[in-house]
Amino acid sequence: MFTIGDFARHGRVSVRMLRHYDATGLLRPAHVDPVSGYRYYTAAQLARLNRVIALKDLGFTLQQVGDILDEKVGAGELRGMLRLRRAELETDMAAARARLVQVEARLRAIESEGHMPTNDVVVKSVPAVRVAELTATAESYEPEHIGPVIGPLYDELFRLLDAAGVTPTGPGIASYEDAPEGGGRIRVHAAVQVSAPLGDGDFRVLDLPALDRAATIVHRGSMDAVLPTAQTLAHWIDTHGYRTTGYPREVTLECPENRADWVTELQAPVAQD
Repeated sequence: MFTIGDFARHGRVSVRMLRHYDATGLLRPAHVDPVSGYRYYTAAQLARLNRVIALKDLGFTLQQVGDILDEKVGAGELRGMLRLRRAELETDMAAARARLVQVEARLRAIESEGHMPTNDVVVKSVPAVRVAELTATAESYEPEHIGPVIGPLYDELFRLLDAAGVTPTGPGIASYEDAPEGGGRIRVHAAVQVSAPLGDGDFRVLDLPALDRAATIVHRGSMDAVLPTAQTLAHWIDTHGYRTTGYPREVTLECPENRADWVTELQAPVAQD
């Protein structure tokens, strides 16, 4: 048997933690000297210690850990539980990273208030273009709701186009509008330029109308960080006496694997009073 110090070293935990696990009943010593009170452990108890630590580090409370271990969960079932919990934590971490990106974008927008560059805005006409598109509804226009909708839409659209033998002839064009059902929901349109007959099928082929006048600006980088660029365009429209006359479009000019190298043109249809 091992003293509590030796067992702690073998288990890569602290003596204090082992005492706490003893007090809570999660891991009792194999033997306690009745005279000295010294705790002793066996190598076989490392298996239970590993389970306790793994479950705790994956976010289970000590009460939950005890309940799981008391049910005599086998190694295979335990591995399945750990994999599920790991997937949940990875999802939470991805969501936290996405929130941090949005916070950073808001901070950049705040820092640039009052001195946003406007010389990058160009007013131009945009010709009509034929596109294939898929649509879906997002809960709101917030990035955490748009991203999980538009990404899978484009994945599915390109899969369907490939299956139909239709080759894109131009850039992707994303647009958004208020959903008919209201409640702040947004109808998301994921489209790509094609040369194909008009019609509906697994995807819809339609002609996006021309924009007689659009205020445009180029955004470089991930669309997760588009906020400062979008607000620069909004400031320009407002300060130059324009008003928007329709929903904006996002035209993907370059879309390499590294999202930081994306190039996207924002197009807002405008008119002057």
